[in-house]
Amino acid sequence: MTQKIILILFSTLVCLLLDSGNFDAVAGDADRILAVAQHMETAFKGLEDYSCEVEQIFYQNGAENQRYRFKFHFKKKKRIRVDFSQPHSGLTILYNDDETEATVIPFRSLPALRFRLSVDNSLMKTLAGQRINQTDMGYFIDFLFKNLKNVDQKENTFYEDEQRVEFLLWAMDYIEGKSPEKYRISVSKKYWLPTRIERYSSEGTLLEVTDIKNYMLNAHLGDRFFLP
Repeated sequence: MTQKIILILFSTLVCLLLDSGNFDAVAGDADRILAVAQHMETAFKGLEDYSCEVEQIFYQNGAENQRYRFKFHFKKKKRIRVDFSQPHSGLTILYNDDETEATVIPFRSLPALRFRLSVDNSLMKTLAGQRINQTDMGYFIDFLFKNLKNVDQKENTFYEDEQRVEFLLWAMDYIEGKSPEKYRISVSKKYWLPTRIERYSSEGTLLEVTDIKNYMLNAHLGDRFFLP
């Protein structure tokens, strides 16, 4: 009987040690992700403007549904220009500061043809419901900090090499902050900006992939570039 009790106590102790090790690993990953977010915040604060090329793929029931390609331009405080190449070749959207409307130019070859739409208009949102004023890196970095602080970072993964960092973030959804989701994020250590963002449901179903490349930083984009 004594040997049986000792065996039970030993097994319990082993389980506790393993659980403690798992907890330490998760806690360590959360700290490293926070450090990455801080690097990103510092890098973003040092930018006056940036441009990048983006490919965004949306999935439905695990299969690709729609694909968009565009060039994204940003200037502080919050001026945004999006030049689409697929599927709406020639379409440009312009957004300035904290306005409630954006300017839409259907054909860049006809800049005089333009109209204004509310940022809440469904035509001005991505398939996921993302508004034009939720698309810049400042908003994304705030999203990281908010969820690292408020959401339990269970089953973290963290990978790092000389060129990039990749990690898994548990977060409330990017749009309204109501539904739990998972984000697998790759960050360039050259720029400390994301190069790939994968969005999953809490059950692990792939919902969206955003690939970002060819960053141009502090190119001194003029104010006129963001005006109709």
